[in-house]
Amino acid sequence: MIGKDKIYVTKTFLPPQEEYSTILKEVFDSHWLTNRGKLALALEEKIKKKLNVRHMFLLNNGTIPIQIALKLFGNGGEIITTPFSYVATTSSIVWEGCTPVFVDIDPTYLSIDETKIQASITPRTKAILATHVYGNPCNVEAIAAIAKQHNIKVIYDAAHCFGVSYKGSSLFNYGDISTCSFHATKVFHTGEGGAIFCDSDDIFHHSYYAHNFGHDGPLSFHGLGVNGKISELQAAMGLSVLPYMDHILAERKRVVEAYDQMLNFNKIDRLAIRPGTDWNHSYYPIFFGSEEALLVAERHLNGHGIYPRRYFYPSLNTLPYVEYVKMPVSESIAKRVLCLPLHTALSTDQVTFICNTINDIV
Repeated sequence: MIGKDKIYVTKTFLPPQEEYSTILKEVFDSHWLTNRGKLALALEEKIKKKLNVRHMFLLNNGTIPIQIALKLFGNGGEIITTPFSYVATTSSIVWEGCTPVFVDIDPTYLSIDETKIQASITPRTKAILATHVYGNPCNVEAIAAIAKQHNIKVIYDAAHCFGVSYKGSSLFNYGDISTCSFHATKVFHTGEGGAIFCDSDDIFHHSYYAHNFGHDGPLSFHGLGVNGKISELQAAMGLSVLPYMDHILAERKRVVEAYDQMLNFNKIDRLAIRPGTDWNHSYYPIFFGSEEALLVAERHLNGHGIYPRRYFYPSLNTLPYVEYVKMPVSESIAKRVLCLPLHTALSTDQVTFICNTINDIV
């Protein structure tokens, strides 16, 4: 082990404490801690400008945006979705009283296999909820064409996608709604938080009031809503992290390129990024030939103080609260994928140590 420190799969980027404290002082001076304060509004404007998106607003975590989108579009119907994602993608569908209809994934890009969507559409289908896995775009053109043909909505779980562009445009500009997570482990974070992105004025209006109890001013209501508001404390963190995004993305790219150069790919595979993508290097998954090989490697790494994670396991079609339908590609990938440590503080020596440890066992 290098030094005494263990190497975990991620480490939250924190800005200089004095910079966060300076912004936070505005909260203490104003005594305005939540309810769409000055800092939340400022952060929204800065993100819109940086990403060149039309509509977005902040929320208190990355799951509430998915639930709001499903409340708007789902209507208790069937939602075509991917079995390869974090559990929140599926649990939100069930939580909102809808039925997940799983479609297997593309074996190359790991996003939902667009060629299999048509066969799963029924009169009860209300929307497609697909994940840009590891920030790797779905086939957004094909999915848009299918949705238009069948008059259904498209929701993208874009939790991993801050800073990703596809064909020159922010990935958040695709779909009827894109959701993002600003959890502490993400490329950009507010400690805990999230956002909804959309282009439609009407969708923005309905999703926006839905995150604030349905309020239309202090004494009247547009309709049904929940409490999804972000706090000023979270917004202060986002405002102090955002200026470092170029640094964060560059450092993550440095680590990914080091892995690409030093790992032995004779018996493991790496992620293929869809052409046309300017990627954010959000994760570094490797794929073993079998689950047994993965488990051996994981134990070996742990024994050397290295702690990768099995993102994403299990395949979501195997969850106990959904009806099981076999998804061969997703189930295979979920058993064989291991995400290696990736963060801005990871030194070249540490990456070398990780690569040598993996190469020794594979």
